[in-house]
Amino acid sequence: MFRNYTGRESPLQGNDDTMVNSLGTPSSDTVSNPFSPALRLLAIPFLVFLAWFLEIFLLAGNNHLLEHPEPAGIALYTIVGCIFTGMIIPIICIRKAFMSGAVNMFQIGFRTIRRTLLACSFTGAIGFGMILFFNPFGTDRIAFANALLLFLPTAVASVMVCWVLVGTHVQAFVRNGGAAFSITTGVVVTSILFTSATVAANPSVRQEGAIFWPVCIGVGAALFFFAVRDVFATVIAVAGSGVFARAGTIDPAYLHGTHMGIYLSSLLSIAVLVALHIWLSRNYATIEVPVRQQSAEGKK
Repeated sequence: MFRNYTGRESPLQGNDDTMVNSLGTPSSDTVSNPFSPALRLLAIPFLVFLAWFLEIFLLAGNNHLLEHPEPAGIALYTIVGCIFTGMIIPIICIRKAFMSGAVNMFQIGFRTIRRTLLACSFTGAIGFGMILFFNPFGTDRIAFANALLLFLPTAVASVMVCWVLVGTHVQAFVRNGGAAFSITTGVVVTSILFTSATVAANPSVRQEGAIFWPVCIGVGAALFFFAVRDVFATVIAVAGSGVFARAGTIDPAYLHGTHMGIYLSSLLSIAVLVALHIWLSRNYATIEVPVRQQSAEGKK
């Protein structure tokens, strides 16, 4: 059993080896919520996805920005579509779900620093091996790095919206059906959303009839996220997979040049993700409550 705490609460160890609240207030998972579960866990996350979907289509897909990138357009797209709508708004929605007890820190993929570093190292090592043997640009690793940085803000926003927000909320809504059913539902729903977002941001994918690869990436990323439960590792997997799938759609002039504006946009998206992780870690915590306390509470 897990229990959520905010920065205003302090879980302390009691004399009977159970976790207690230092303020004597009820746990946040018992706080009543005026909204129905369907509204909190389905309607609001899907509305956020719809807003993000429209933004990435207007800012990136409509003008083929990710195929013919230019610094000013990438900066606007990163700040508005990827950071504000794709990262900050999902965190606001997740905060409400956290306070109601619908999700916890483990489920949304923001883990300890050590756990995150291990997951990222493992994922990065596999990705580097694939680059060595299957680089779509041959031996040109600079081209791969440029493509990766170009897709990085979109990958961060995709993970935050499709899996951290919608995926965990859908799982929470169907949780009573069992783990297998909730994970299957989460994988199917988030894969469809990810594929739709990929087509919206990269119209050439639809024109070339290459929908198969976004679907594969969506299913693979969903399974990876629900298995590993780490945001940063999933971002690496999604961004790297995107390069392999869409390498042929990027303007060659970009791949072999130096574009500091685009590099800074990518760095900004990662910096914001790190800042959100730190903020969540400092203000929220999920504590595993011993079975003895769970049994005692059940007798009350």
